[in-house]
Amino acid sequence: MEANENKKKKGKVRGFFAAIGGFFGDFGTAVKKGDIFTKLSLIVMGAGNAARKQWGRAVLITIIQVAVILMSVMWAPQYVSKFSTLGTVQKADQKQVFDMATMKFVTDDSQPYDHSFKILLYCIMIFVVWFVFFIIWMKNEISAYKTEQLAKSGGRVPKIKDDIKSFANEKFHITLLSLPVTGIVVFTIVPILLLILVAFTNYDQNHMTPTYLFTWVGFDNFASLFGSGGLTSSFSYAFVRILGWTLIWAFFATLTNFVFGIMLALLVNNKRTKIKPFWRTLFVITIAVPQFVSLLLVKNFFADSGIVNTILSDWGVTGLLNKWGLIKTNFIPFLSKPGWAHVMIILINIWIGIPYTMMVTTGVLLNLPSDQLESARIDGARSGQIFRKITMPYIMFIMGPTLVTDFVKNINNFNVIYLLTEGNYATTNQLLANSQAKETDLLVTWLFRLTQDYYNYKMASVIGIMVFLVCVVFTLIAFNRFIKGDREETFQ
Repeated sequence: MEANENKKKKGKVRGFFAAIGGFFGDFGTAVKKGDIFTKLSLIVMGAGNAARKQWGRAVLITIIQVAVILMSVMWAPQYVSKFSTLGTVQKADQKQVFDMATMKFVTDDSQPYDHSFKILLYCIMIFVVWFVFFIIWMKNEISAYKTEQLAKSGGRVPKIKDDIKSFANEKFHITLLSLPVTGIVVFTIVPILLLILVAFTNYDQNHMTPTYLFTWVGFDNFASLFGSGGLTSSFSYAFVRILGWTLIWAFFATLTNFVFGIMLALLVNNKRTKIKPFWRTLFVITIAVPQFVSLLLVKNFFADSGIVNTILSDWGVTGLLNKWGLIKTNFIPFLSKPGWAHVMIILINIWIGIPYTMMVTTGVLLNLPSDQLESARIDGARSGQIFRKITMPYIMFIMGPTLVTDFVKNINNFNVIYLLTEGNYATTNQLLANSQAKETDLLVTWLFRLTQDYYNYKMASVIGIMVFLVCVVFTLIAFNRFIKGDREETFQ
């Protein structure tokens, strides 16, 4: 079974590269064997279509080509020419003039200056357009050659009406996906490319646009994060510790919610449990209340001067812990000291996270294969054996992908960490403070603080890349190792 699965994976990978190779091969064949009109399509993209009297296609593809050429000649050069430097003229270096209205010296904005961020963003957009156009250009050449072959064989050459009908029928999936794909390119791929490129610049509080320029620095930021000076380097020191806590948090936050959520679902759905709707409703109240409201409320409860500390102090618990040397203050530092805060964050997350798992597991339990359960009972299997051999494997089969996505989600779980610790927790570790980090930070909250409070976009971008790589590596390993196998037949 595993050997067949590995063969399928290898076959998919080979098929992917074979498809790419086939695309370039078809393009080469079209250029080599096509007639004069097909070859002319390399220069005027609509030439091949016009020669076969496909006037609609010819006009449409030529309009696209003209639009890209005009963009490349009239708009792109002013930004692409500055891509290597990201600008040379700073606004801060502009001449100051005296403004009679405000009685102050101000920058003369009539003088041209460069904007590094705008140059970088527009260059990425231009490069994406060029790349897409390059694919369309190659695809058009292949299409022109196929149309030529069709015309020579006496076949009917499709017209623009046929194309419209095709996109409304057999190619309707392309019609439906065109808008979402465009949205992904504009709102996901372009920002990701921007994030990656900023990691190779010195874009920070000392190089803020538009007043100042930033420029390329190569791998200097990665060197700062990964060992320029070893663990004595502030950022590398902070990164090792925050990455470790991020993985520990994600593991326990996912495991505890998963295990206790399943246990709660089994308890609520047990035949001996009375008034099941009441218990489900009671636990789902946590979901009904917005998470940020619950977290801020709990944060105030467990603050150093919060109601929980007040009650424990009145009961003498705080004094007893102080006497035993477990705390050195007149309050229990639930969310303000290392160790205490880490444990409390995980415990609070259990409280707000279990109901989600309980609801999902309840749906899974309602769909357990009844024939297998009945067969197991007839064969004399005990409840524990049924749970181990049927119930739990079925739950893992259904919820396995959810478990993986929950782990990735917890790596990026901004709300729980930030809302519980912001304002309550202040680090006393100077190396962490130098890199604007705290012991309770995840990589994502550290990234947020770097961008919002300290404008250190270059290091935030490097950390963003690291978050992406951690999530990708775990997801690939989990889906290929942990959730491998074809088990649909087992539960049918």
